[in-house]
Amino acid sequence: MNVIIPAIAPVGLIILIGFIAGRTLSLQHQTLSQLTFYILSSALVVDSLYRTTLSVQSTTGLLVGFALSSVFLYLVAWGIGKLFVQSPELQKGLLATSIFSNNGNMGLPVTAFAFGPPGLERAIVYMIVSAAFMFCLGPALLKGKGFTYGIRLTLKLPLLWSILVGLSLRILSIRLPFKLDAGIQSLGEAAIPVALILLGIQLASTRFGVGIKEILASGIRLLVAPLITFVVGRTLHLESLDLQVLVLQSAMPVAVNSLVLVTEFGGDAAFVARTILTSTLISFVSLPFTIWLLSVAIA
Repeated sequence: MNVIIPAIAPVGLIILIGFIAGRTLSLQHQTLSQLTFYILSSALVVDSLYRTTLSVQSTTGLLVGFALSSVFLYLVAWGIGKLFVQSPELQKGLLATSIFSNNGNMGLPVTAFAFGPPGLERAIVYMIVSAAFMFCLGPALLKGKGFTYGIRLTLKLPLLWSILVGLSLRILSIRLPFKLDAGIQSLGEAAIPVALILLGIQLASTRFGVGIKEILASGIRLLVAPLITFVVGRTLHLESLDLQVLVLQSAMPVAVNSLVLVTEFGGDAAFVARTILTSTLISFVSLPFTIWLLSVAIA
């Protein structure tokens, strides 16, 4: 519990600042959404790939495990949405809250505490893979206009090219001159706090209330997602630490950037904002329980 509170307290502070700003200032959250999505998140991906030493074995296992579990989780969320949700916008919101986890600003410190530096290295790989999925395929999934449209849309988005740039810099061992990497790093570091401020602004204009929809979405994210991921990881025969990190990262609450995506590409933003807060609060209980289960189930 001592690590969960330090991981969440700074997040809560920034959300609170955004909430106050939303109530007292005339800010356009659409502008902040575009700034975060098109500029700051791109820089975060480039900087992460530029600086991180990627383990081939861990990267492959995490990539395949993440991809398969995301497919199964998408099918579960899609099925629940079709059966029990009538609003198309709410269906999109449920997809976003189900498949996008907060594996960055919350997942990294929690994983570092639970599994040390080796676990943190794997958590960073997971975060990069997740960012690629979220920002490259997420918009196409939310737009929902077919595969061809999704490919065209994905090719237009900066995050795909950011991944290619970051990988190229890393693979070719290119060192940027004039400390340009420091500028990219500064932009990337701004992505998470600006996204959290955006969440606070959204909450300021949202009537908060925890209903069955928010509880259901939080349950999918915090309970169903790690269960699916555990089964997938076992089936792939991942090494113990790879499997533990994969499951723990999948058990994180709803990603703050899911609000950015639904704001920009469609979905019930108010529902997503409430579910982000609800799942984050519930994770105070669910994450320690998940870590304990992993220590028991995986020798």
